[in-house]
Amino acid sequence: MSTTANKKILIVEDEKHIAEGLKFNISRQGHDAMIAKNGTSAIRLWREWNPDLIVLDIMLPGIDGLSVLQSIRLEDEQIPILILSAKTALDDKVKGLSYGVDDYMTKPFELEEFLLRIDRMLKRVSLYKQDAQSDNRNSFIVPMIYEFGNNRIDFQKSVAFCKDAEITLTEQEVKLLKLFIVNKGKPLSRKKLLEIGWGYTSITSTRTIDNFIVRLRKYFEENPKKPVYFKSLRSVGYVFDHP
Repeated sequence: MSTTANKKILIVEDEKHIAEGLKFNISRQGHDAMIAKNGTSAIRLWREWNPDLIVLDIMLPGIDGLSVLQSIRLEDEQIPILILSAKTALDDKVKGLSYGVDDYMTKPFELEEFLLRIDRMLKRVSLYKQDAQSDNRNSFIVPMIYEFGNNRIDFQKSVAFCKDAEITLTEQEVKLLKLFIVNKGKPLSRKKLLEIGWGYTSITSTRTIDNFIVRLRKYFEENPKKPVYFKSLRSVGYVFDHP
C-alpha cells in the first residue's frame, strides 16, 4: 500500500494489457487511475481530469509521447511525469530528460520498482508546491523574463515589450513563444507545431500556424516582411533564432 494520500494518475499507454495492468496495480495502491490510449486523448484528459502524475509511453498513435511531454511542459512544469517506454537508446532518454520528464523507465520493468518510483515522485509533489518560489522551478524550461534583440517578454504577466509598445499576449501566443524558445535554432514543422502547440486536432489547419507567425513577426520584427527571428524554412516550417 502506498504511503501517499489518494492521488489521480493518468496512464498514457496504447497497449491494452499493459495499461490495464498498470491501472489495476496503481488502484491497489489506493490511487485513482485513468487510461489514455493516444496522445490527443492524453492532452485532453490532462486538461479535464487534472491528474497528480502522468505515466507516459513514447510510441503512441497520432501524437508521440515526447510531443505530449513538450505540450504539457509548456503550461505545467510541476506535474511529475514518468516515461515508461520500450525505447532503451540513450538518445531517447536524453531527449526525455531535456524536455522535462522527471523519471524514465524502460520496458520490460519490475512492478515493485515502478510502484516505488511512483510513490517517491508523488511525495515530491508537495515539496515542489511548498518550495515553488524558493527553488524557482517555474523557470525550469523558459525564464520568466526573456530578451532577444530589442524585445522583452514577461511570461509571468503575459506581456511583451517591443518597438516602444507594450503588448498583452494571448494564452496561445505565450505557448507558441515558449515552444520556439525551448527549440531555439531548431527547425519546427507545421505538423509538430500543431501537435505540441494545439494538441493536434483535425479542426486545426496548418494555416492557423501561418496566421500566428504573421502576428509574432508584427510584434517582434523590425521589418515583418524580412524577418530576422521568426524565419520560414521552405518545405519545412519555421525556426526561431537570435544571437
